[in-house]
Amino acid sequence: MSVTPRTVSPIALRQDEGESLWFLGILATIKASSETTDGRVAVIDHLAPQGAGSPLHVHHHEDEWFYVTEGELTFWVGGRLIEAPAGSFVYGPRGIAHTFTVTSSEARFLLVTEPAGFEGFMRTLSEPALSLTVPPPATEPPDFERLAATAAEYGIEILGPPGIPS
Repeated sequence: MSVTPRTVSPIALRQDEGESLWFLGILATIKASSETTDGRVAVIDHLAPQGAGSPLHVHHHEDEWFYVTEGELTFWVGGRLIEAPAGSFVYGPRGIAHTFTVTSSEARFLLVTEPAGFEGFMRTLSEPALSLTVPPPATEPPDFERLAATAAEYGIEILGPPGIPS
């Protein structure tokens, strides 16, 4: 018995369009999601301040890639340190530990996961953006236990704190 793929409609969004969230100190705008691509891909535009980044983690369900459009990030992917100025592409296959940190005063980058689903994790830990700006600084650090438990629900294993491993 064959399954007919669902028809997916074209998507066309301008820079400030999409579902905007404040996620762990970053403005994240979802451009494509499970719902709009039949689970094929998630595309999320990020605007982040210096020092923002992710904990060291592994995705078990999706591959993840980044394209830096403004500013500079530093990545650690599978033990390799990568300086990534605007125009850089970094690919983190599923099963490979990785993290990143924004090293310029601010950076804009695309994060893409294939298949989609990562955006559900982001939605769970975020709030709707009140403006299309980087959120105000948090008054307290994120709840690491909640972050790790939510990540596990989405097949993401948190291995360490934010920052580049030494």
